[in-house]
Amino acid sequence: MGSTDHIAEVPADLARYIDHTLLDPAATRADIDLLCAEAKRYGFAAVCVNPAWVRRAYENLGGTEVAVASVIGFPLGAATTEVKVLETRRALRDGAREIDMVINVGRLKSGMHEWVGDEIRKIAEVCHAAGAITKVIIETSLLTDDEKVVACRLARDAKADMVKTSTGWGSGGATVADVALMRATVGPEMGVKASGGIRTAEDVQDMIAAGATRIGASAGVKIVTGEKGAHGND
Repeated sequence: MGSTDHIAEVPADLARYIDHTLLDPAATRADIDLLCAEAKRYGFAAVCVNPAWVRRAYENLGGTEVAVASVIGFPLGAATTEVKVLETRRALRDGAREIDMVINVGRLKSGMHEWVGDEIRKIAEVCHAAGAITKVIIETSLLTDDEKVVACRLARDAKADMVKTSTGWGSGGATVADVALMRATVGPEMGVKASGGIRTAEDVQDMIAAGATRIGASAGVKIVTGEKGAHGND
């Protein structure tokens, strides 16, 4: 599947595609403040932080065009649905307007497709009621191509807004082939987020050309300036 089947032209302004990401468990308040300052300076689409830092990020970014995103069930996806829903509600209350949830990979691989779809639907409904969007992390490195297709269809049918490749903490990150497969599966209307191992402007351009509409990266500053980035995992 060729990446040129999806987007013919890659935009020059890459920052508006990037979720400037800091999910390091050792990140400090000063690190979060720096992340937000960088996001405002360069015009990133969002910052993506762990739930404990959502309120701090919102305090930094309220009134700007930069959204606050947070992760749910991160990074394993193996929490119960009730806990994921509660975590989502709290993140939204603290100011998040984008939720990146991790599916229960083990249940997907067990063939429990209805269960996985129902969990996605419950979280998407909570998000939509608050005017927020849902991104579904399927952790592509742990799935076969057939399972990736199933996961994307479940997310689409559950009315999620985006499918996302990876947590950045698994055994592999985003690939052009996976992004193209995900785009072909969900069609032109749903978002596709590429995340994990994206460190250069060329990486971003390749992912957009394959069909990505959002990029998750901790190296956002390096990507848009060519300088050394401040943060680690993405």
